[in-house]
Amino acid sequence: MLERLVAFDTTSHKSNLPLIEFVRAHLSAHGVDSLLVHDARGQKANLYATIGPKDRPGVLLSGHTDVVPAEPADWRTDPFVAAVRDGRVYGRGTTDMKAFCAVMLATVPRFLAADLRAPVHLALSYDEEVGCVGVRGLIEAIHSLPVQPALGIVGEPTGMQVIVAHKGKRCYQAVVRGRRGHSSLAPRAVNAVEYAAELICHIRRLGQKAATEGPFDDGFDVGHTTFHTGVVEGGLALNVVPGDCRVEFEFRQMPGTDADAMEAQIIDYVRTVLEPEMRAIAPETGILIQRIAEYPPMATAPDADVVGFAKYLAERNDHAKVAFGTEGGLFQRDGGIPTVVCGPGYIDQAHTVDEFIDLEQVTACETFMARLIDRLTCEPPLGRAT
Repeated sequence: MLERLVAFDTTSHKSNLPLIEFVRAHLSAHGVDSLLVHDARGQKANLYATIGPKDRPGVLLSGHTDVVPAEPADWRTDPFVAAVRDGRVYGRGTTDMKAFCAVMLATVPRFLAADLRAPVHLALSYDEEVGCVGVRGLIEAIHSLPVQPALGIVGEPTGMQVIVAHKGKRCYQAVVRGRRGHSSLAPRAVNAVEYAAELICHIRRLGQKAATEGPFDDGFDVGHTTFHTGVVEGGLALNVVPGDCRVEFEFRQMPGTDADAMEAQIIDYVRTVLEPEMRAIAPETGILIQRIAEYPPMATAPDADVVGFAKYLAERNDHAKVAFGTEGGLFQRDGGIPTVVCGPGYIDQAHTVDEFIDLEQVTACETFMARLIDRLTCEPPLGRAT
């Protein structure tokens, strides 16, 4: 199943429909109906299916189908042909996160054969890698159903450790419009690159303040809010004062912090400091800041039933918090579904050249699914497990 899923090039800028149609056919062959939720253009789709009693809340297993780009020339083997060697499976998306999806789908016959007292809800989304875009429509569709999931497990790569919290993220594009001129007359122009640099330095100062003043949480691998600038584009030639510059930046906020206030600190600096300086020289100048993506933090109480339930499935008693984001925050905030993150593989391998997953991690996920079946055939099937 993993080999089949890797073979679909579901890079985020491409359609995921071939993979979704494959999954729908796989489920249909076992008598399982699927609900598809398409994007506005009809080029991508989420999938939702329920196995077991449909009149009871169950366990949501969630994975995204899209992957980040892979440049074949950089890889030892074709990134969209799963290669098994040295106890690993190589291929784009093996860790992030088609291995979890593959185990989930391969377990379908066993789910069906079991006398489930509560159902399993299978969810596949699109465009997670570009801001958790697709799952929002899926959550709306789930809301319209008669029965909602009781709890959720997002299978992002955690080494099968239960993750109870992750940071949120907001991404922005700033377009700086200056006044172009000859570099010998630089004071008469407005240098868009220099004002972009002022903005970048302000963002960096906000990051330094968060790193020294907090709030802090040592449970995270990076225990404070972070700010980061990742893209700068501007300028034509050295003897031309640049009239335009584009900057992309982000912050990843801790649960419980005010993302709106962080955004305001950036916009207020632009409006009260940078733009007045620019417009004193050229009134037509300015800086346009647009939010291009966002998702909320996830914070689940360590003593919540979903945490104990997932720890039982994973056969471990520890839990952790991570800096990377998932769809878990949206399931929790917008869906009202108590959620944790737990899946095979390690985030260190995600988004890398020659991405791989260890087969022992796949085996651990198979055991996780087997214990889920055992649990859902018990009475009561949900709640804290011991």
